[in-house]
Amino acid sequence: MRILLVLAMMMAGAAWAEDLAVGIGHDLPNVIVETPQGPVTIQREQDTARELSGEWARTSRPCPPFCIQPVTPAPGVTTIGELELIEMLRDPDALVLDSRTADWFRAGTIPGAVHMPYSEVVDRLGELGCEPDFDGWDCEAAQRVALFCNGLWCGQSPTAIRAMIAAGYPAEKIYYYRGGMQSWRLLGLTVITPGE
Repeated sequence: MRILLVLAMMMAGAAWAEDLAVGIGHDLPNVIVETPQGPVTIQREQDTARELSGEWARTSRPCPPFCIQPVTPAPGVTTIGELELIEMLRDPDALVLDSRTADWFRAGTIPGAVHMPYSEVVDRLGELGCEPDFDGWDCEAAQRVALFCNGLWCGQSPTAIRAMIAAGYPAEKIYYYRGGMQSWRLLGLTVITPGE
């Protein structure tokens, strides 16, 4: 029986290799995440000749305001990459926040991300497990959250993170996907247009 199980696993692996030439990770061809529109499969673009174009291919933007962001936006915050972000998308106890302005969000986002613009995040901490109190917010029961924006040069999520911490959100429950949409797109990962 054990030999049959091993053979079945080997055949599944071979089928995966034939179906997807470009996987997310060594043993991770794709993942399915829940969105308000239903389940979405996240996988990498299979066309190995495809290149970024337009806005996401730009290497330089005027600084200020588009200056390269620090690896850690605030003490105690953990910076993560794509694999960790995908794990948070799959975790029902975590929340991934797209902290960009509405125009950027409408143009495409990471499947499963919740739109919470950086300028509104402190007013919406109640959606993240915080309770209003006389001094502002009690965030003892706050959720683990990951924030992202447009890329290494975008200050929207770092600004939101610092504002959250100043309002009482525990830094150790905040994760920062520094690569943002530019890195996500560079890796050919699935992007959805909200509402479609």
